[in-house]
Amino acid sequence: MIVVENLHKHFGGFHAVDGASLTIETGSITGLIGPNGAGKTTLFNVIAGRLPPTSGRVMMDGQDITGLPPHELFHKGLLRTFQIAHEFGSMTVRENLMMVPENQSGETLWNTWFKRGRINAEEARIRDKADEVLEFLTISHLADQKASQISGGQKKLLELGRTMMVDAKIVFLDEVGAGVNRTLLNTIGDAIIRLNKERGYTFCVIEHDMDFIARLCDPVICMAEGKVLAQGTVEEVKNDERVIEAYLGTGLKNKVKAHA
Repeated sequence: MIVVENLHKHFGGFHAVDGASLTIETGSITGLIGPNGAGKTTLFNVIAGRLPPTSGRVMMDGQDITGLPPHELFHKGLLRTFQIAHEFGSMTVRENLMMVPENQSGETLWNTWFKRGRINAEEARIRDKADEVLEFLTISHLADQKASQISGGQKKLLELGRTMMVDAKIVFLDEVGAGVNRTLLNTIGDAIIRLNKERGYTFCVIEHDMDFIARLCDPVICMAEGKVLAQGTVEEVKNDERVIEAYLGTGLKNKVKAHA
């Protein structure tokens, strides 16, 4: 679904992404790992249109999407979440989901005056969709709570829920497990697996929790210093000498091998 070709992103003399090339296959849950500063989030930001590349190309379903803005990629079914959730805190959890679909009839002043029936019917459909998403994610009990009042892990579920309010093809998840307790992380993992298997979502996941990566992801890609070091199964990547040195440091080689 996604092909990244020799991608570069420079900030002055700093090469955050330095010639990265990778492929994300349709229907996969691809893991992206690497030490802090490896360029993972910058790569996500370039693919998702939040940053223009310095050079290189991004393809989606055979079409060149390099440098397209996020709203155009949204219409193509490419979405991303963030390490820090971006909820509307003063709105309820359900209202946060109902905000997602674009071009709603109620956004037009003319319609609010003369087409109330159309608006009401549309809002009812969107509300039903939001409630379906909440049930799928097992957070229906949070529907009427203010989004600012739910936990960090629940906010991550809410971000995942937003991708379900539209016809997403591929979702980029940036450290979905950051600050999330193990129970909620398992719930998030269950939802990702179900979306992948039951609804055909393709995912690319940045995550430092290797147990989470091992449970969900095949293949796994490792980055360091803006480059792709290795790609393969979790075991193949975990036992790659270059990955051990770049990701964990040479001093931990024997410990990692013993653990593996």
